[in-house]
Amino acid sequence: ATTVRAIRRAPAGAQGRLRVEATDADARPVSWDVDLVLVSVGVRPETALLTAAGAATGAGGAVAVDEGMRTGLPDVFAAGDCVVTHHRLLGVTYLPLGTTAHKQGRVAGENAVGGLARYAGSLGTQVVKVFDVVAARTGLRDHEAAGRWSPATAASAPDDHKAYYPGAHPIAARVTGDAGTGRLLGAQLVGRLGTEVAKRIDVFAAAIHHGMTVAALDELDLSYTPPLGSPWDAVQLAGQAWGRAHRPDLPAPAAGPDPPPRSAG
Repeated sequence: ATTVRAIRRAPAGAQGRLRVEATDADARPVSWDVDLVLVSVGVRPETALLTAAGAATGAGGAVAVDEGMRTGLPDVFAAGDCVVTHHRLLGVTYLPLGTTAHKQGRVAGENAVGGLARYAGSLGTQVVKVFDVVAARTGLRDHEAAGRWSPATAASAPDDHKAYYPGAHPIAARVTGDAGTGRLLGAQLVGRLGTEVAKRIDVFAAAIHHGMTVAALDELDLSYTPPLGSPWDAVQLAGQAWGRAHRPDLPAPAAGPDPPPRSAG
Protein backbone atom coordinates (compact mmCIF):
# COMPACT_ATOMS: atom_id res chain seq x y z
CA ALA A 1 0.00 0.00 0.00
CA THR A 2 1.08 3.59 -0.63
CA THR A 3 1.26 5.86 2.42
CA VAL A 4 0.92 9.63 2.05
CA ARG A 5 3.51 11.46 4.16
CA ALA A 6 2.96 15.11 3.28
CA ILE A 7 1.03 17.53 1.07
CA ARG A 8 2.94 20.71 0.25
CA ARG A 9 2.68 23.63 -2.12
CA ALA A 10 4.40 22.60 -5.35
CA PRO A 11 7.53 24.50 -6.36
CA ALA A 12 7.45 27.01 -9.22
CA GLY A 13 7.32 25.34 -12.60
CA ALA A 14 5.65 22.15 -11.36
CA GLN A 15 2.76 20.65 -13.32
CA GLY A 16 0.33 21.11 -10.41
CA ARG A 17 -0.26 23.46 -7.52
CA LEU A 18 0.28 20.82 -4.84
CA ARG A 19 2.89 18.11 -4.33
CA VAL A 20 1.87 14.87 -2.64
CA GLU A 21 4.80 13.03 -1.06
CA ALA A 22 4.42 9.35 -0.17
CA THR A 23 6.15 6.02 0.22
CA ASP A 24 5.19 2.93 -1.75
CA ALA A 25 4.77 -0.65 -0.52
CA ASP A 26 8.57 -1.08 -0.55
CA ALA A 27 9.12 2.14 1.47
CA ARG A 28 10.50 3.95 -1.59
CA PRO A 29 9.66 7.67 -1.88
CA VAL A 30 7.19 8.68 -4.58
CA SER A 31 5.48 11.99 -5.33
CA TRP A 32 2.84 13.54 -7.60
CA ASP A 33 2.13 17.12 -8.61
CA VAL A 34 -1.63 17.73 -8.63
CA ASP A 35 -4.18 20.53 -8.58
CA LEU A 36 -6.60 18.95 -6.11
CA VAL A 37 -6.31 16.61 -3.13
CA LEU A 38 -9.36 14.91 -1.61
CA VAL A 39 -8.79 13.94 2.02
CA SER A 40 -11.04 11.46 3.82
CA VAL A 41 -10.29 11.31 7.55
CA GLY A 42 -13.04 8.91 8.59
CA VAL A 43 -15.92 9.14 11.05
CA ARG A 44 -16.11 8.92 14.84
CA PRO A 45 -19.41 8.02 16.50
CA GLU A 46 -20.96 10.54 18.88
CA THR A 47 -22.00 8.36 21.80
CA ALA A 48 -21.71 10.58 24.89
CA LEU A 49 -25.44 10.67 25.67
CA LEU A 50 -25.92 6.90 25.48
CA THR A 51 -22.69 5.91 27.20
CA ALA A 52 -23.47 8.33 30.04
CA ALA A 53 -26.74 6.44 30.46
CA GLY A 54 -24.86 3.16 30.68
CA ALA A 55 -24.92 1.84 27.11
CA ALA A 56 -22.07 -0.46 26.11
CA THR A 57 -19.86 0.24 23.12
CA GLY A 58 -18.41 -2.09 20.51
CA ALA A 59 -16.59 -1.89 17.18
CA GLY A 60 -15.20 1.55 16.39
CA GLY A 61 -16.32 2.86 19.76
CA ALA A 62 -19.92 2.85 18.55
CA VAL A 63 -22.86 1.88 20.73
CA ALA A 64 -23.48 -1.87 20.74
CA VAL A 65 -26.92 -2.88 19.47
CA ASP A 66 -28.46 -6.20 18.52
CA GLU A 67 -30.15 -6.90 15.18
CA GLY A 68 -33.32 -5.32 16.54
CA MET A 69 -31.35 -2.10 17.29
CA ARG A 70 -31.73 -2.57 21.08
CA THR A 71 -28.97 -0.92 23.10
CA GLY A 72 -29.26 -3.12 26.18
CA LEU A 73 -30.77 -0.24 28.15
CA PRO A 74 -34.45 -0.75 29.00
CA ASP A 75 -36.67 0.47 26.14
CA VAL A 76 -33.81 2.33 24.43
CA PHE A 77 -33.16 1.77 20.73
CA ALA A 78 -30.47 3.44 18.62
CA ALA A 79 -29.62 3.62 14.92
CA GLY A 80 -27.36 5.39 12.47
CA ASP A 81 -23.77 6.60 12.66
CA CYS A 82 -23.57 6.22 16.45
CA VAL A 83 -24.09 2.43 16.50
CA VAL A 84 -22.20 -0.64 15.34
CA THR A 85 -22.90 -2.13 11.92
CA HIS A 86 -24.06 -5.70 11.45
CA HIS A 87 -22.20 -6.73 8.28
CA ARG A 88 -23.41 -9.77 6.35
CA LEU A 89 -19.86 -10.99 5.68
CA LEU A 90 -17.80 -9.55 8.54
CA GLY A 91 -20.17 -9.80 11.49
CA VAL A 92 -20.23 -6.82 13.85
CA THR A 93 -18.12 -3.90 12.63
CA TYR A 94 -18.44 -0.12 12.25
CA LEU A 95 -19.33 1.18 8.80
CA PRO A 96 -21.55 4.29 8.97
CA LEU A 97 -23.51 4.98 5.79
CA GLY A 98 -26.72 6.86 5.04
CA THR A 99 -28.42 3.84 3.49
CA THR A 100 -27.54 1.75 6.53
CA ALA A 101 -28.87 4.42 8.89
CA HIS A 102 -32.23 4.55 7.10
CA LYS A 103 -32.70 0.78 7.32
CA GLN A 104 -31.59 0.69 10.96
CA GLY A 105 -33.93 3.58 11.76
CA ARG A 106 -36.92 1.76 10.32
CA VAL A 107 -36.10 -1.33 12.40
CA ALA A 108 -35.59 0.73 15.56
CA GLY A 109 -38.84 2.63 15.05
CA GLU A 110 -40.88 -0.48 14.39
CA ASN A 111 -39.49 -2.30 17.42
CA ALA A 112 -39.93 0.75 19.65
CA VAL A 113 -43.69 0.46 19.17
CA GLY A 114 -43.79 -3.27 19.80
CA GLY A 115 -42.68 -4.77 16.47
CA LEU A 116 -40.29 -7.65 15.82
CA ALA A 117 -38.21 -6.25 12.96
CA ARG A 118 -34.66 -7.38 12.33
CA TYR A 119 -31.87 -5.54 10.53
CA ALA A 120 -30.69 -7.84 7.72
CA GLY A 121 -27.15 -6.45 7.62
CA SER A 122 -24.95 -4.26 5.45
CA LEU A 123 -22.45 -4.96 2.69
CA GLY A 124 -20.91 -1.49 2.69
CA THR A 125 -22.28 -0.70 -0.76
CA GLN A 126 -21.09 2.79 -1.75
CA VAL A 127 -20.88 5.00 -4.83
CA VAL A 128 -19.28 8.41 -5.42
CA LYS A 129 -19.20 10.80 -8.38
CA VAL A 130 -16.02 12.84 -8.88
CA PHE A 131 -16.43 15.21 -11.83
CA ASP A 132 -17.34 12.86 -14.72
CA VAL A 133 -16.05 9.67 -13.09
CA VAL A 134 -18.12 7.30 -10.91
CA ALA A 135 -16.56 4.80 -8.50
CA ALA A 136 -18.46 2.18 -6.51
CA ARG A 137 -17.85 -0.82 -4.29
CA THR A 138 -19.71 -3.48 -2.37
CA GLY A 139 -18.66 -6.38 -0.17
CA LEU A 140 -15.05 -7.16 0.64
CA ARG A 141 -11.59 -6.68 -0.81
CA ASP A 142 -8.89 -9.32 -0.45
CA HIS A 143 -7.41 -8.06 2.82
CA GLU A 144 -10.87 -7.73 4.39
CA ALA A 145 -11.84 -11.27 3.44
CA ALA A 146 -8.59 -12.91 4.51
CA GLY A 147 -8.95 -15.26 7.47
CA ARG A 148 -12.55 -16.25 6.75
CA TRP A 149 -12.16 -17.17 3.08
CA SER A 150 -9.44 -17.71 0.48
CA PRO A 151 -9.96 -14.45 -1.41
CA ALA A 152 -8.85 -14.00 -4.99
CA THR A 153 -9.41 -10.97 -7.21
CA ALA A 154 -9.46 -10.50 -10.98
CA ALA A 155 -9.46 -7.21 -12.88
CA SER A 156 -11.13 -6.60 -16.23
CA ALA A 157 -12.50 -3.73 -18.30
CA PRO A 158 -15.76 -4.69 -20.03
CA ASP A 159 -17.54 -2.08 -22.14
CA ASP A 160 -20.72 -0.55 -20.77
CA HIS A 161 -22.56 -1.48 -24.00
CA LYS A 162 -21.92 -3.07 -27.37
CA ALA A 163 -18.76 -1.59 -28.88
CA TYR A 164 -20.27 -1.31 -32.36
CA TYR A 165 -22.85 1.15 -31.03
CA PRO A 166 -21.32 4.66 -30.71
CA GLY A 167 -20.27 5.93 -27.30
CA ALA A 168 -19.18 2.70 -25.61
CA HIS A 169 -16.77 3.14 -22.68
CA PRO A 170 -14.92 0.58 -20.55
CA ILE A 171 -15.74 0.01 -16.90
CA ALA A 172 -12.72 -0.88 -14.78
CA ALA A 173 -13.89 -3.81 -12.67
CA ARG A 174 -12.37 -5.82 -9.84
CA VAL A 175 -14.25 -8.89 -8.63
CA THR A 176 -13.31 -10.73 -5.44
CA GLY A 177 -14.44 -14.27 -4.74
CA ASP A 178 -13.51 -17.25 -2.61
CA ALA A 179 -11.03 -19.36 -4.56
CA GLY A 180 -12.30 -22.55 -2.93
CA THR A 181 -16.06 -22.27 -3.21
CA GLY A 182 -16.41 -19.61 -5.90
CA ARG A 183 -18.61 -17.51 -3.61
CA LEU A 184 -18.85 -13.86 -4.64
CA LEU A 185 -17.36 -11.66 -1.91
CA GLY A 186 -16.98 -8.19 -3.37
CA ALA A 187 -16.70 -5.91 -6.39
CA GLN A 188 -15.32 -2.49 -7.24
CA LEU A 189 -16.21 -0.54 -10.39
CA VAL A 190 -14.93 2.71 -11.92
CA GLY A 191 -16.34 4.22 -15.09
CA ARG A 192 -17.39 7.38 -16.84
CA LEU A 193 -20.60 9.08 -15.83
CA GLY A 194 -23.33 7.43 -17.88
CA THR A 195 -21.90 3.91 -17.81
CA GLU A 196 -24.41 2.94 -15.09
CA VAL A 197 -21.73 2.06 -12.54
CA ALA A 198 -24.15 2.68 -9.64
CA LYS A 199 -26.79 0.28 -10.93
CA ARG A 200 -24.25 -2.37 -11.84
CA ILE A 201 -22.72 -2.34 -8.36
CA ASP A 202 -26.28 -2.87 -7.10
CA VAL A 203 -26.43 -6.14 -9.08
CA PHE A 204 -23.25 -7.29 -7.34
CA ALA A 205 -24.69 -6.21 -3.96
CA ALA A 206 -27.89 -8.19 -4.51
CA ALA A 207 -25.88 -11.24 -5.55
CA ILE A 208 -23.63 -11.06 -2.47
CA HIS A 209 -26.64 -10.51 -0.21
CA HIS A 210 -28.09 -13.82 -1.36
CA GLY A 211 -24.82 -15.76 -1.15
CA MET A 212 -24.39 -16.34 -4.88
CA THR A 213 -21.23 -17.64 -6.51
CA VAL A 214 -19.37 -15.61 -9.12
CA ALA A 215 -20.33 -18.16 -11.77
CA ALA A 216 -24.02 -17.77 -10.91
CA LEU A 217 -23.91 -14.18 -12.19
CA ASP A 218 -24.15 -15.70 -15.68
CA GLU A 219 -27.61 -17.04 -14.82
CA LEU A 220 -29.10 -13.61 -14.10
CA ASP A 221 -31.58 -12.39 -16.69
CA LEU A 222 -30.21 -8.87 -17.12
CA SER A 223 -31.59 -6.37 -19.61
CA TYR A 224 -29.99 -5.84 -23.02
CA THR A 225 -30.17 -3.45 -25.92
CA PRO A 226 -27.05 -2.38 -27.85
CA PRO A 227 -27.07 1.30 -26.75
CA LEU A 228 -27.24 0.30 -23.06
CA GLY A 229 -25.66 -3.11 -22.61
CA SER A 230 -24.56 -6.41 -24.12
CA PRO A 231 -26.05 -9.92 -24.22
CA TRP A 232 -23.51 -10.63 -21.49
CA ASP A 233 -23.72 -7.55 -19.27
CA ALA A 234 -20.56 -5.89 -17.95
CA VAL A 235 -21.36 -7.45 -14.56
CA GLN A 236 -21.33 -10.91 -16.09
CA LEU A 237 -18.22 -10.27 -18.19
CA ALA A 238 -16.36 -9.15 -15.05
CA GLY A 239 -17.47 -12.36 -13.33
CA GLN A 240 -16.33 -14.44 -16.29
CA ALA A 241 -12.89 -12.80 -16.10
CA TRP A 242 -12.70 -13.92 -12.47
CA GLY A 243 -13.68 -17.45 -13.45
CA ARG A 244 -11.00 -17.66 -16.13
CA ALA A 245 -8.37 -16.49 -13.66
CA HIS A 246 -9.35 -18.48 -10.58
CA ARG A 247 -11.79 -21.27 -11.52
CA PRO A 248 -10.60 -22.65 -14.86
CA ASP A 249 -12.23 -25.96 -13.89
CA LEU A 250 -15.64 -24.42 -14.53
CA PRO A 251 -16.97 -24.44 -18.11
CA ALA A 252 -17.01 -21.05 -19.77
CA PRO A 253 -20.37 -19.85 -21.11
CA ALA A 254 -20.85 -19.95 -24.85
CA ALA A 255 -20.44 -16.46 -26.26
CA GLY A 256 -22.58 -16.94 -29.36
CA PRO A 257 -23.77 -14.20 -31.69
CA ASP A 258 -26.10 -11.40 -30.71
CA PRO A 259 -29.74 -12.46 -30.76
CA PRO A 260 -31.41 -11.57 -34.08
CA PRO A 261 -33.75 -8.56 -34.04
CA ARG A 262 -37.45 -9.31 -33.97
CA SER A 263 -39.57 -8.38 -36.93
CA ALA A 264 -41.95 -5.47 -36.57
CA GLY A 265 -44.87 -7.62 -37.60
